[in-house]
Amino acid sequence: MTREEQQLMKRLEDLARAAFEKGIPLYSDFLNLNERSIFESVKPKLSFVISKSFGGYKQAERQMVAFLPDAPVFLRYPFVCVRIAPLQAKFSEDLSHRDYLGAILNTGMERSRLGDLLVEEGCAYVFVQEKLAEHLCRELTIVRHTSVQAQVTEDFPEDYEPRFREVKGTVASVRLDSLLSLAFGGSRSSLTGLIEAGKVFVNGKLITSNGYTPREEDLISVRGMGRFQYVSQGGQSKKGRNYVTVKRYI
Repeated sequence: MTREEQQLMKRLEDLARAAFEKGIPLYSDFLNLNERSIFESVKPKLSFVISKSFGGYKQAERQMVAFLPDAPVFLRYPFVCVRIAPLQAKFSEDLSHRDYLGAILNTGMERSRLGDLLVEEGCAYVFVQEKLAEHLCRELTIVRHTSVQAQVTEDFPEDYEPRFREVKGTVASVRLDSLLSLAFGGSRSSLTGLIEAGKVFVNGKLITSNGYTPREEDLISVRGMGRFQYVSQGGQSKKGRNYVTVKRYI
């Protein structure tokens, strides 16, 4: 474990203890997939508090952890959703995730203060710590060469699902490496290195075994490649191969 990972574990433990001792809810920054996996590894040691994580919608990759001294009647995470849209849509460029993220970071924002950035047709949404939302809305006025306006919105649905392409095929067995091969179109042997290198996460948890068996509805993320959901297994072919369906998010 790296020094940065050890420091993260200590920060999470300190937040949990402080929430318990002060009797108030406390929150982490947004955690990426690797950081969420570290949180899951230390979570059993923090059983003296309630801990929950959320990132604005069900399938969010970057999530904030809430440490709670007791069960909340209502839990409100201290982040908001900001919608970013061109001032004049007809003059807008075709803006990518990289374009939006680069412009946001150029306002002085740290990545740990930001949740997922979702690019839709004609606009983008980003989750940001509430105390920094005003700064972002004021400072973010241009993305690449396109003038934009950033505004806090309360209309983002928690049941939001990113755009996806459904992929169907057969696999010899429903193993993690087989599903990666189906979702991303490479051979199993070319993708096993990603698992062994610690780049594959299932529901935010790091998985390093090629033979891991995902369950239906599991969300599988691969750093640098994207993510997909294992939807279902639908019987077998005459050759004994398993029919499966996945949703690859685009």
